[in-house]
Amino acid sequence: MFAIVDIETTGTVYKYGKITEIAIYQYNGVRITDSFTTLVNPEQDIPYFITKLTGIDNTMVADAPKFYEVAREIVEFTAGRVFVAHNVSFDYKFLKEEFKRLGYNFNRKTLCTVKMARKLIPGHPSYSLGKLCSNLGITIEGRHRAGGDALATVKLLEVLLKENQSTTSPILTNQYRLF
Repeated sequence: MFAIVDIETTGTVYKYGKITEIAIYQYNGVRITDSFTTLVNPEQDIPYFITKLTGIDNTMVADAPKFYEVAREIVEFTAGRVFVAHNVSFDYKFLKEEFKRLGYNFNRKTLCTVKMARKLIPGHPSYSLGKLCSNLGITIEGRHRAGGDALATVKLLEVLLKENQSTTSPILTNQYRLF
């Protein structure tokens, strides 16, 4: 029912940046049922500050598949599922733009774990993935890499879903009020 997604990119502006790595975990509300992770050749240089942050450099992606070569898998992995990400608008806009360049209109229902966390567990000094996970005791192995950040988002979603069930006014129902 969920596709938890994280991407790494060449920059922060979806109109000009490209994806360098993507991870998708299919999650049924209880456990991970499947996963997909790959580096992506962005067909443009990766800026030094991005390499410093992610560890992904031009050499690593030189022989990686181009986006169009993994697009079908992304469509299939997310089809019929709620697209979940920490700060979902970032990941979703980049993916929509990559698909737009291919002439495909990528549309999914989305759920943002940042917005969800702010409503369900208010009062944290920061809702960045790293700081929020640290505060909740969630270990991130491979920070600023798609697989590590996506897996941490799965664990965060588990916490949030449990919190949602225990609240007297849940923000998510069976129909999922999405953010």
